[in-house]
Amino acid sequence: MKFKTGNMFADLPQDLTQELFQEIIAREGIRVERIVSDGHSTPDGEWYDQPGDEWVLLLSGSAGILCEGENRELCLKAGDYVMIPAGCRHRVAWTDTGQKTVWLAVHLPKR
Repeated sequence: MKFKTGNMFADLPQDLTQELFQEIIAREGIRVERIVSDGHSTPDGEWYDQPGDEWVLLLSGSAGILCEGENRELCLKAGDYVMIPAGCRHRVAWTDTGQKTVWLAVHLPKR
């Protein structure tokens, strides 16, 4: 069989001292990755600031994302997605501590 298959919930580590980032596919400026969090957040004072858009789908768990300059965080639950535009400084404020938070992130090329 020529298909490449997998399962987003397979091989979830029991103990995560750090978030787990796993590249699923990368092609011509597009990168798809699985991220697994377990009570993790972006360290204080750090922000993500990417050159391309990022589309994120939360598959399990829950999380809060904060965009720089906003007073309120965006709360995500399983099934929610968000498009984070290029240059939007953002951080993960929190992730679920009761279950693993599994994200599917699609990084798009710089426009």
